[in-house]
Amino acid sequence: MGTHNPLSRIRNIGIIAHIDAGKTTTTERILFYTGRTHRLGNVDEGTTVTDWMVQERDRGITITAAAVTCFWRNCQINIVDTPGHIDFTAEVQRSLRVLDGGVVVFDAMAGVEPQSETVWRQAREFGVPLIAFINKMDKLGADFAHAVETIRERLDANPVPIQWPIGSESDFRGVVDLLTMEAIVWTDELGRSPEVVEIPPELEETVWEAHERAVEQIVETDDDLMTVYLEEGTVAVDDLRRALRRATIAGQLNPVLCGSALRNKGVQPLLDAVVDYLPSPLDIPPVEGVNPYTKKTETRPADVNAPLAALVFKIATDPYVGRLAYFRVYSGKVRVGARIINSKMDSKGRKVRISKLLRMYADRREEIQELRAGDIGATLGLKNTFTGDTLCAPNGPIVLESISFPEPVISVAIEPRTLADQDRLTEGLRHLAEEDPTFQVRVDENTGQTLISGMGELHLEILTDRLQREFGVVGRVSRPRVSYRETITVRAEGEGVFERHVGGRLHFGRVRLAVEPLSRGEGFRLENGVPHLPEEYVQAVERGCREAMESGVLAGYRMVDVLVRLLDAEWDDETSSDLAFKVAGTLAFNQAVEQAGPVLLEPVMDLEVVVPDGSTGDVMSDLNARGAEIQEITARPGGVQAIRAFVPLARMFGYATDVRSLTQGRGTFTMEFHHYAEVDEERMNAIVYGVGW
Repeated sequence: MGTHNPLSRIRNIGIIAHIDAGKTTTTERILFYTGRTHRLGNVDEGTTVTDWMVQERDRGITITAAAVTCFWRNCQINIVDTPGHIDFTAEVQRSLRVLDGGVVVFDAMAGVEPQSETVWRQAREFGVPLIAFINKMDKLGADFAHAVETIRERLDANPVPIQWPIGSESDFRGVVDLLTMEAIVWTDELGRSPEVVEIPPELEETVWEAHERAVEQIVETDDDLMTVYLEEGTVAVDDLRRALRRATIAGQLNPVLCGSALRNKGVQPLLDAVVDYLPSPLDIPPVEGVNPYTKKTETRPADVNAPLAALVFKIATDPYVGRLAYFRVYSGKVRVGARIINSKMDSKGRKVRISKLLRMYADRREEIQELRAGDIGATLGLKNTFTGDTLCAPNGPIVLESISFPEPVISVAIEPRTLADQDRLTEGLRHLAEEDPTFQVRVDENTGQTLISGMGELHLEILTDRLQREFGVVGRVSRPRVSYRETITVRAEGEGVFERHVGGRLHFGRVRLAVEPLSRGEGFRLENGVPHLPEEYVQAVERGCREAMESGVLAGYRMVDVLVRLLDAEWDDETSSDLAFKVAGTLAFNQAVEQAGPVLLEPVMDLEVVVPDGSTGDVMSDLNARGAEIQEITARPGGVQAIRAFVPLARMFGYATDVRSLTQGRGTFTMEFHHYAEVDEERMNAIVYGVGW
């Protein structure tokens, strides 16, 4: 481990997909073939390396993004195996932020599924080049051409198959490389020794057509190659590979491969494609950030000799070594014993010492002396460092763009079974909230209950399970409740006056302001229309308004999307204070909001239910009863229908049981937050006053 690979031989990749497409199995096979493991891990048997948490092995799903380093063809590949379940979207998002490329795994029968759409969209936003792996080619109903077509249609992508399957379902045994036109088959059980054979005669016509299409797609991205192709009718394989690499990194093409990870077929060519077509740290633009002192934008190239710039993308509590901070080094290097700074905007530039550096191998770890540009690793002991923080050299301060996360949409109240558990519960919740930015903990002012909020029922179930297993706390958990929001619909004005003796002196402040609705998702904005009001009083009014927004006037839910305009203020040099203006701001805000047509907003989910043809009618009428807006119904291979709908989260608790009983256990569904929508008056009265509905 002492030798460092040149940057051109490093690949930082994520394996991302819809739940159950086979990401973790694919990662396990990669570890096996690259020599990192000597036995094949199996999700169903709970023997995987990257799914190391008890909850992951119990449920056969990935929850935390596990980082693993392995080597193939003299390249160092840092892999992050991300979760597929939408409740753990934060894990996918923060991983994409620090990766240079991705392998998206698809189910050969289902093709593109809702969560694959979400991760594909997120990867596009982060500019991450992607290659596709059509997995489960041995599955009943597997259809390679259909799966590729769904990528083209539903993801608005430009897939270029560079392989063609030999056989499908139980007959799947190998692939034809469409660039070299060699057939590769796997005959041994472990798939260690693929053999090159003649292309089966019955496939010749199909694969030559596919070869022509692939070559045309590739040369279309390169004018020089297009000229060669038109003149000579053929292009050298190495030239095609180089052009495909350039087009993949530029986001113009997405190479598509196929195989069956569980049956140990197709994984070595996938590793070759990672090395051949996904970018090294040198292929991506220099990372941008802001100098916290000059506020100017600066860049950091992927260069060991540049000043250190690293982004923390995950905090994890390890049962053996404590609090781990995972980070990606973009430029420079960091050694054990080095003093660095965490450049959070509010930080005082205090230096912290790196006591240990670890290269992670899922839940096992190797201690190393140095991490360099392009590396992903972890360190211990950085107490005040959180997801999205930048670690940098004291002589080159920079703040890299942080990572933004979606708001939680569901809450439960949790309380310890005994008083003795109270401290452990508080400590456990603090650790979990540090690890997971979409998990929030707060105390309800009215009831004194501890409320935990997350992205879905499964998310909160896993977190309460972890509380018990890792922190020894058995908590009583209430039924889930929806995280409603409040907002306003019309403009209104309010006035607040604070004049009182506090701490032995008089405090005075008067504020008149107006509130106006903002567009959905805009949050909060304050505009100052009183130019001579001292800045510290303006900030005090803003703090007062923000605090008031934490609990709205209808049912105490957090307020969103409000514009506050300061219209008038009165202050006195002798008696005015920040305290007076903060309280006056709160009073004026609350008065204005009460007259501004306050309404409740509820989370609306994007739901996809996949059901057998015969159950479609029952499932549709059940969805209509839940107030769903059906968006589309599409037929899928294998006699199933996919129903896409928008549906209020409040109507979806316990849906997993209902959909199973409606479809004799054959229906599956996925659901993710889509938007907040206004609640109608009848249901609003029911939620606020507990009447009707």
